[in-house]
Amino acid sequence: MLDAVAAEWWKLRSVRSTHVIVSVAAGFAVFVVLLAVQQAHVWDGLDAAQRTRFLLRPLQELGGWVAQLCLGVLGVLAAASEYRTGMVRTSLVAVPSRSRFLAAKAVVVALTGLAVGEAVSIGCFLGARLAVGGRPFPDQRAPIAHDLPGFAVSGVAVAVFALLGLALGVLLRSAAGAIVAVVLLWHVVPLLVYHLPGPWNERLGSVMLSGLPTEIAGLSARQSIYGDLLSPPAAAAVLPAYALVPLAFAGLALARRDA
Repeated sequence: MLDAVAAEWWKLRSVRSTHVIVSVAAGFAVFVVLLAVQQAHVWDGLDAAQRTRFLLRPLQELGGWVAQLCLGVLGVLAAASEYRTGMVRTSLVAVPSRSRFLAAKAVVVALTGLAVGEAVSIGCFLGARLAVGGRPFPDQRAPIAHDLPGFAVSGVAVAVFALLGLALGVLLRSAAGAIVAVVLLWHVVPLLVYHLPGPWNERLGSVMLSGLPTEIAGLSARQSIYGDLLSPPAAAAVLPAYALVPLAFAGLALARRDA
C-alpha cells in the first residue's frame, strides 16, 4: 500500500496542473490579506454607526471557499487525466487491486487537500487579523483561539471537496464533465436551494457542503445562502459523507468496468 501511495504522490506532484492549482489557491490567500489591508483603511474613515455593521469574517472565509473549488478540480484531474492519456491501464498493471489503487489515490488527494485547505483557510484568517491590527471589528473581538477551530474545519472541507472531485473523475472519466459537476455542487446548487420557498430553503441549505463548516463551528449561517438547522455533531457526520459515499460508488464502478 505504501508503494502505491508513493507512486500516486509522484504522479500528482509531477503534473503541471497540480502546481498551477495550488499556486492559484495560495495566490488568492495573499489577495485576501491585501483586501484586508484595504478594509482596514476603509474602517479608519467610517463613523461609529457604520463600524458596527462593517464585518471582516466574510472576507476571511473567501480563501477557504475558493480553495474548495481549486482542490475539487485537482481531485478531478488526479483521476480523469489518467483516463484521458490511457495511463490508467499502466497504473492498474502496476497495482492490480483496483480498490488499493483508488485508496492510494484517495490518501494522496485527501492529504494534499487537507494541507492546502488548512494553509489557505487559517492563513486568510490570521493574515486578515494581522492586517487590520487592533481595530475592533465587531466580528473580530473574540480571541483567536475561539475562531480558529471554525477555520480549521473549513480546511477539512477543502479535503472533502478534493475527494469528491476524485470520485466524480473516476465515475465520469471526463475532466470537463466532472469539473462541471464540482462547480454545480460547490456553488450553483446551494444558490438554487437558497431561492426555494421556505422552509425547504433552510432544510436543504443546512446540508449543503460549503455551509457545513459554519454549522460544525456552531456559528449562525442565517445571513448566508445556507441554513443552520443542523447541530454541530450532525453537521460533522454529514461532512465526511460527501466524500465517502461518492468514493464508494467510484470504487464499485472501477471494479465492474474496463479501464
